[in-house]
Amino acid sequence: QAQLVESGGGLVQPGGSLRLSCVASGYTLNYHDIAWFRQAPGKERERVSCGHLGDDTAYYADSVKGRFTFSRDNAKNTAYLQMTNLKREDTAVYYCATGFPGGRRVVPGTTCLYEYDYWGQGTQVAVSS
Repeated sequence: QAQLVESGGGLVQPGGSLRLSCVASGYTLNYHDIAWFRQAPGKERERVSCGHLGDDTAYYADSVKGRFTFSRDNAKNTAYLQMTNLKREDTAVYYCATGFPGGRRVVPGTTCLYEYDYWGQGTQVAVSS
């Protein structure tokens, strides 16, 4: 059974760092696009970063550009989101998602798919002093 599990969230002070991990089981990430989303209380889900298969350049939302770094390790079937210089407004539940890109449309100006097949359960990130 296909499954995604995020980890690495927690409570951190402003300016701190966290690295989120997203481990896939039941399938291989080698042929999938991967994305990170987040949702803060009372707000809509926001696309944070997306990695498109075969493209070394990841997309980042303007709010995280220069602070977050997307990466993937296909050998470990894992994706990562390195978050630095965290701000209070980064507080949210973070989700990873994967999707097979074949035949799917990409959001213009990004490396993100419109739809993803699998979603993790989320990991809470809280930035507070």
